[in-house]
Amino acid sequence: MHGSVFYLHGFASSAKSTKGSYLSERFADHGVTLRCPDFNEPDFTTLTITRMLQQLEREIADAPAPATLIGSSLGGTLAVLAAAMFGARIDRLVLLAPAVLFAKEGHHLLPPERIADWRRLGQLPFFHYAYRDERMLNFEFYEDSFRYNPFGAEFTQPAIVFQGSHDASVEPRTVEAFSSARPNVTLTLLDDDHQMISSLPRIWEGISAFLDLRPNA
Repeated sequence: MHGSVFYLHGFASSAKSTKGSYLSERFADHGVTLRCPDFNEPDFTTLTITRMLQQLEREIADAPAPATLIGSSLGGTLAVLAAAMFGARIDRLVLLAPAVLFAKEGHHLLPPERIADWRRLGQLPFFHYAYRDERMLNFEFYEDSFRYNPFGAEFTQPAIVFQGSHDASVEPRTVEAFSSARPNVTLTLLDDDHQMISSLPRIWEGISAFLDLRPNA
C-alpha cells in the first residue's frame, strides 16, 4: 500500500495499549510501520483536542501521503475531525468504538456533579491506563472539546467502523446513527465491550481487507 498508517489512541491510554501493540505487530507482518503518536506529550495535564489535532497535523505533514487513520474511542473522534479538516491528506478511516458524541453536554467521562467540581477546582485526577496511576487533567480539556462536533463532521473518505454492542462507554446506537447517515461509512457491530479485545482478530481481518494488504514476502 502507499502512504502512511496512523494509530490514534484513546483517552488516558497510549499507543502501547493492547490494541495498539496488536495492530503494530499485524502491520509489521505486512511490511508496514504503524505510526503511533503519543498524545500524552508533553504532559497529560494540559491535554486538549485542539492540541491533539495540531500534533496530528504536524505528524501527517512529515509522513508519506496520503494517511490512513485508525482511531480508538477518543482517537476515533480525532480521526473524524482530522478527515473533515485535512481533506485530501487523509485517505481512509478505521474507527474503533469512536466517541462521536464526546464533545456534548453530559460527557461520559464524569457525572454532572463531578463536572462542577472540575470547573471549580480547575483540575481533577483521572486514572491513566498507560501510567497505571492517577494523573491530573485541566478543566480546559472539557471546555476545549465543545469547539468540535464529531457527530456532525462532514468527510468524504471511505471509512469502516467496529463497535461493540455491549459498550458501556460509547453508546452503540449513537455510532449506528452516525454511520447510517453517511454512505461512505460501513459499520460492523461486534458482540463485545468497549475494548473489543476478544474481537481483535475479526477487526484485523476487516482492516487488512479494507486496506488491501498483502503478506510481507
